[in-house]
Amino acid sequence: MTAAVLSGARIGAFRSALGGCLLLALALGAASARAADDDGARALVRDTSAEVQKILQQRHAELERKPGLIYGVVEEYILPHFDFERMSQLVLGKNWRAATAEERGQFVEEFRLLLVRTYATAMLKYSDQKISFLPARGKAREGEAVVQTEVEQAGGPPIPIDYSLYLKGDAWKVYDVKIDSVSLVVNYRGTFASEIRGGGLAALIQKLHERNQQAANE
Repeated sequence: MTAAVLSGARIGAFRSALGGCLLLALALGAASARAADDDGARALVRDTSAEVQKILQQRHAELERKPGLIYGVVEEYILPHFDFERMSQLVLGKNWRAATAEERGQFVEEFRLLLVRTYATAMLKYSDQKISFLPARGKAREGEAVVQTEVEQAGGPPIPIDYSLYLKGDAWKVYDVKIDSVSLVVNYRGTFASEIRGGGLAALIQKLHERNQQAANE
């Protein structure tokens, strides 16, 4: 199955946006944040973005020789700070509620692997783009925050990237990303809903699995 069949035109455009800009701020830090305000989440994104940026700069030559090593960077610095179960619930909506426990677990894992490869590909395109962290707009609900950034791109206006986070215990977790107002959750929700209507959740999970296996062997 091709990526276009899996994701559709809108997801294809979204993945292109990911590849065209720097997703370093997805690496939300190793430290926890107890403050339930925008400043705490913003500082966490900013500080650990700088940490990952440094790692990519230091290992640039190595990653050029062995691009597959980028997956280890994603696994170590990014994935622990996403709540993939919450993202999966939002993406599947009513289909999550109807799914069995086994189907839920399978979907979370395959969706996680899909995003790993999407973000890893984008990070390999890193070329010292500048990230600007914007002041918070509006008042966030307690325990939730939106960190707004802009990423410079050559020959064009900066790309706005917004990160939606919530406090899970004492750690901030990402549950959605918007690039130029395009939501990852909303895009996948529409595409996956169409896939499920056509063949059911089990068929979608199998397609995701096949795509992830194909990507792993490329």
